[in-house]
Amino acid sequence: MKGVILAGGLGTRLSPCTRVTNKHLLPVYDKPMIYYPLQCLVNAGIEDILVVTGGNSAGDFLRLLGNGKEFGLKHVNYTYQEGEGGIAEALSLAEHFAAGDSICVVLGDNIIQGNILEARKAFDAQGGGARILLKAVEDPERFGVPVIDGDRIVEVVEKPANPPSNFAVIGIYFYDGTVFDFIRQCEPSDRGELEITDVNNHYIRAGRMEWSELDGWWTDAGTFESLHRASVLVKEGGANRMSL
Repeated sequence: MKGVILAGGLGTRLSPCTRVTNKHLLPVYDKPMIYYPLQCLVNAGIEDILVVTGGNSAGDFLRLLGNGKEFGLKHVNYTYQEGEGGIAEALSLAEHFAAGDSICVVLGDNIIQGNILEARKAFDAQGGGARILLKAVEDPERFGVPVIDGDRIVEVVEKPANPPSNFAVIGIYFYDGTVFDFIRQCEPSDRGELEITDVNNHYIRAGRMEWSELDGWWTDAGTFESLHRASVLVKEGGANRMSL
């Protein structure tokens, strides 16, 4: 399995800070934001990792991370996303890197208290398809929300006014090598972007989607409020812990 961190975009919700740097280089308590998804993948036993970045600060990722020695890695791969074409469009840039292997995708502003090792094992055991991670939240209308029937997800609804459950689809996804075929079938949304929700719904319609519920807290860090919350959570209890 290979790992992909999506750390592109313009980070407009964190302006004016992101006028001078990529949002994923901003600090979350005592480390740059990008450190957290990278450690998340390493803790899941994933060492072949691609960072998808963009903007004027792309070179700073190389200066900061190098070849990943600080994380016990021998090499980190990098690629460049032009503009903002959506999460699925950014993921499409990883097709050559994936080379048909399964991948674990982590959005660059996602921070978790624990680890995804059990979810990775569950995905490996299911023999292909996809697996998404869910977390119960107080404001599911801000996220992609699964419609659950029994123990199966039958649809993911993006930012619903009346959420069908209190679960959010967090920004950690496991996909087999067919994900890039699904991306090619996607049409741009009203925002002009290729949406990861459409990719997930392709897998659901194909009957090839499973899910795991994340233990411990989770937050994104894409707004000033969530960036502050992430820093507080990390300060109080640490992130990427191997046991809770």
